[in-house]
Amino acid sequence: MNSPGRQALRTGRRSIPGHFYHITIVTRRRHPFFQEFRCACAACRMFSSPAVNAHCTTQSFVVMPDHVHWLLQLHGDLSIAVKLYKSRVSMAVGMPTWEDGFHDHALRQDEDIRRIARYIVANPLRAGLVKRVGDYPYWDAVWL
Repeated sequence: MNSPGRQALRTGRRSIPGHFYHITIVTRRRHPFFQEFRCACAACRMFSSPAVNAHCTTQSFVVMPDHVHWLLQLHGDLSIAVKLYKSRVSMAVGMPTWEDGFHDHALRQDEDIRRIARYIVANPLRAGLVKRVGDYPYWDAVWL
């Protein structure tokens, strides 16, 4: 059953090719699937899947134990890009992995894309998983 907030988010979503989006996707029941090395590696690899890249270009991402943050530039449809990513990860790990839906934030023109990317890759630091960003293995950014 959809909650009112979820339906409102889906209704207000727009796909604007060329636009940058910060996406958050949560694992099923917030289970920490990505604490397992094999699953975390699969989640990282799927950001460069040809099917996903047909719809967007990944600018940065971090795979946390129970969710991912993804900064992308859209080429096609946002919902299709996210659906393809989620399905590829689930197929790679061999089990349903995600909650339905996702949260998206379309960046405004005055938002600094590199600041957003730094925020994304610093997530493990803020969560107390590591003492330095470079110590966390499951992230990337095009500016490296």
